[in-house]
Amino acid sequence: MKAINRQRQKVVPKATGKVLEIGIGTGLNMRHYDAAKVEKIVGLDPAMQMHRLAKKRIQKTALSVELMGLPAEKIPLPDASIDTIVMTYTLCTIPDPVQALKEMRRVLKPGGKLLFCEHGVAPDEPVRRMQNRLQPVWGKLAGGCHLNRDIPALLKAGGFQVDDIETMYVPGPKAFAYNYWGAAYSEGSQKGN
Repeated sequence: MKAINRQRQKVVPKATGKVLEIGIGTGLNMRHYDAAKVEKIVGLDPAMQMHRLAKKRIQKTALSVELMGLPAEKIPLPDASIDTIVMTYTLCTIPDPVQALKEMRRVLKPGGKLLFCEHGVAPDEPVRRMQNRLQPVWGKLAGGCHLNRDIPALLKAGGFQVDDIETMYVPGPKAFAYNYWGAAYSEGSQKGN
């Protein structure tokens, strides 16, 4: 869990302005936001039962947060209304990730950024084979989580250009441990702050 927390610390503090957090869950990212740089956070998550835990974490911060119990495939915000989107360990469970990414692109202001930290398909063939073998069972046990999603390919299919990306295995079983993190921008838009 410490390794996952360190991954979150690499991206969340870079959020600025009006932020949309996709998959806010229990609010694990709250302590990593820089309140001086964030105007407001809209936290989107269809799992309403997690909002109670998120509210407890939100109360410990100076952040203005609005929670919405909705899926990422239908974001109820106006076009070009968000400066930064934060998505950590969420893309694996979204039923239609490309549609969700297209929605994120729609609400992102020109020059805005999508900050992401996700686990996904490993580059090593033996690990990838293991991920593919585990996926049918893992998906059922882990709330629809996909171990083997190709994060860069999904971002591109959703209309994003990935300018900043890093990868590594975090400590733990390799089939679950390949991480991607960085920033993506709407295709054709100028790189944001």
